[in-house]
Amino acid sequence: MSRKLIAVCFLAAALPGCASLKPAPDRAVTVLVYNIHAGKDAKNAGNLPRVADIVKATGADVALLQEVDINTRRSGGVDQPSELADLTGFRPVFGKTLDYDGGEYGIAVLSRWPVTYDTLFRLRVTPRQERAGGSYEPRGVLHTLIATPFGPLHILNTHLDPGADDRYRMQEATTLMRLADQLRSSGETVFIGGDMNANPDSRVLALFRDAGWKDAWEGCGEGEGKTFPYDAPVKRIDYLLLGTGAACARAEVLATDASDHRPVVFRIRMSR
Repeated sequence: MSRKLIAVCFLAAALPGCASLKPAPDRAVTVLVYNIHAGKDAKNAGNLPRVADIVKATGADVALLQEVDINTRRSGGVDQPSELADLTGFRPVFGKTLDYDGGEYGIAVLSRWPVTYDTLFRLRVTPRQERAGGSYEPRGVLHTLIATPFGPLHILNTHLDPGADDRYRMQEATTLMRLADQLRSSGETVFIGGDMNANPDSRVLALFRDAGWKDAWEGCGEGEGKTFPYDAPVKRIDYLLLGTGAACARAEVLATDASDHRPVVFRIRMSR
């Protein structure tokens, strides 16, 4: 290509012969991980418009949400994934883990791009982990396949057991990792994220690290990355874990009282 044509191309990149000078597309995904506290902020007021504003302000392409309600009494009969979809223009996917309070409770994904597949897998444990009053909350992982502009992306969004020790979380994490490893073996890109209720030095996170999953925060975050509670965080329990073909370029915890957790946003570079 002549110097003259190169000069012309900077002014009119659509001309024949100029395609080779166009910048390569930015092969990156911005992911928001956020426990939205069943649609209530830290003062127990409705937070869906504030959550939507965070999704938009961060430039998120995909949002992994935990503690999400559909048509419960405490939500005022609101379908929270649909409401957030209306507020953001994103595509919603919901995975029910529990029938609750006259409606449904679970985890959700919002995606800027088309979703080609989704299903919820149960993370079963033995014995059943009872709560106060004899209640029982089964855990799950929402598998969503997203058609990004640069190829398929598998998202595994979860919310693990909050108990004081790791015995149930380890069972749940083992099942989750087996599913993730099966997807990773296909050669496609897989992200695991959500509220894992486990600190970075826990057996749960060691399980993933030992299997080759990368804690995105450790790759690019500054500081300790603590997310809970919102006002004076002492725990880093909200994660994004990466398989092969991806690396973290930027990560940030956002200071906000829009939930009882702080959201964390990741910019992930895709190498394939």
